[in-house]
Amino acid sequence: MEYSELKAELLSDPATKAAYDELAPEFELLRQMLRARQLAGLTQADVAARMGTKAPAITRLESSLGSRKHSPSLATLQKYAAAVGCELQVKMVPSMSIHDSENG
Repeated sequence: MEYSELKAELLSDPATKAAYDELAPEFELLRQMLRARQLAGLTQADVAARMGTKAPAITRLESSLGSRKHSPSLATLQKYAAAVGCELQVKMVPSMSIHDSENG
């Protein structure tokens, strides 16, 4: 079975889909973090050195996002972003349900 087929089958269950959707922002942040580190040509040890910490802390940060085992602070995410040559941006975006209720 292909990954896409398995994913579609698993997400056909409403409870699984709801849990998956709830974690989507964390998985997206993790994807962006890993991509930024790769584009910067840095290892986890490199990022750790730039952040003034040890490599296991970066491993823990990158591996725990999306698992709800670790919720990094904004300060930690800002340091990570700076270490990989990026700027962290956080913004509030109205959800469709709020936007729809204001227009209805």
